Amino acid sequence: METFLERRRATIAFTSEMSLADNLVEILRKANEFVPSAAGSILLDNPLQKAPDKRQNLLTFVAAFGDKAETLIGCEIPADRGIAGRVYTTGEPHHASLAPRDKFFFSGVDEMTEYSTRSLIAIPIRIEQEVCGVLELINRQGTADFSEEDRNLLQIFAGYIAISIQNILDGRRAQELAKRDNLTGLFNDHYLHVALSRSITSCLEEDRDLAVLFLDLDYFKRVNDTYGHLAGSQVLREVGYLLKSYMKTSESTPTRYGGDEFVLVFPDIDLERALDLAETIREAILDHCFCAQPGEIQREALQLTGITCSIGVATLRRHVEPGFSVEECKGALLRLADMAMYVAKETGRNRTAVAGEPVRRRKPAVGDGRYG
Repeated sequence: METFLERRRATIAFTSEMSLADNLVEILRKANEFVPSAAGSILLDNPLQKAPDKRQNLLTFVAAFGDKAETLIGCEIPADRGIAGRVYTTGEPHHASLAPRDKFFFSGVDEMTEYSTRSLIAIPIRIEQEVCGVLELINRQGTADFSEEDRNLLQIFAGYIAISIQNILDGRRAQELAKRDNLTGLFNDHYLHVALSRSITSCLEEDRDLAVLFLDLDYFKRVNDTYGHLAGSQVLREVGYLLKSYMKTSESTPTRYGGDEFVLVFPDIDLERALDLAETIREAILDHCFCAQPGEIQREALQLTGITCSIGVATLRRHVEPGFSVEECKGALLRLADMAMYVAKETGRNRTAVAGEPVRRRKPAVGDGRYG
């Protein structure tokens, strides 16, 4: 179910998908009590692969009851076919008294399941006014056809489905916000310790390397003292945007550790690649013009250039003793990367230091922390 609920970004572990699936099945069961039918299903689109033209999307059966229901779950149908597709693309309910004669009826599902659809009613499911799926019941029992009252009842149940999904989304948003730094949008220091422990565990089990970069802006206090704290906050937010652009996989963890300090975790990266990445990030910050335009926080353009940073690097294979526990590995990596960052500070700033090694800088760089 996760791929059908991830409507905003990206890739967080979700532990409640089965309870939601059970919830959707229960809604179908209740709908069937009020509108007795031989079969029914809920179809949802996939927001991760959603095209602007709804006809190009796919609808997936995520819940079903009735004969052949078990063969439907997970099956996909094109959104430009069938009555369900018609309802999804138009946002209008549709019912067919003699489904096989309806011009929108798609027989492919019946052929796949060896089922016989006689009558059918389909209702759109909306989240925030956007159609995201379809509730449908098949073969009305007790009467010859679905009625207007049936349609009204099913619209209520479609609303229940939307509420169930929205509750899950709201819960996910709350969980996500609890892990985020409000200013930069990066992860916060609390989540860093959770994510780093997970990454170390995975890398140890799979014999992969892992790099930790500890980054601190140079002379950042001068920005606040010269231009004010709003300018400083805008710079930190833009640093966050910049750092996120270097997170190429979902395993990477960009964190605002506190103040103007940032910690970046990169699983599956060895020391040399980590050093190259650190130097790339250092040069990108040096080359960036901060507050170039009026921002969300700093409303006046300031054109701040020459901001620099110092970076410390430590890696699992190079700097952690074999046999360390996950917590010992985590503590060692953070401590050593932090110490290396301070070596970079003490030897001139605007450079990268590797734990236990001489300071490195890929090429001479301009900028001494005097912002202008």
